[in-house]
Amino acid sequence: MRGMLSFLIMWLLSKKPMYGEEMAKELGKMKGDKPTPGTIYPALKQLQNNGMIASRKEGRKVIYSLTEAGQKVSREAVEYFCGAFGPIFKEHMLLDSTE
Repeated sequence: MRGMLSFLIMWLLSKKPMYGEEMAKELGKMKGDKPTPGTIYPALKQLQNNGMIASRKEGRKVIYSLTEAGQKVSREAVEYFCGAFGPIFKEHMLLDSTE
């Protein structure tokens, strides 16, 4: 999970802006357990420092969204991921359908 966290955060934010706890819940649904604040917030800070995401305060919540650069990098990362891992998923789905 740790190696994929930034990718997953950017993928979630490509769908809509979110606050940290909302992202943690969505990530928890994907991987079975919710990442801790000590895991997710350093990743958010790093993405923000790299110009991939921006934040704004709404009341007590900090809402994160992709920047233009983040949108571009996210699209490229998804294309790479699908190209690299797509055949594995297709093969897995074929195996599941024959069982």
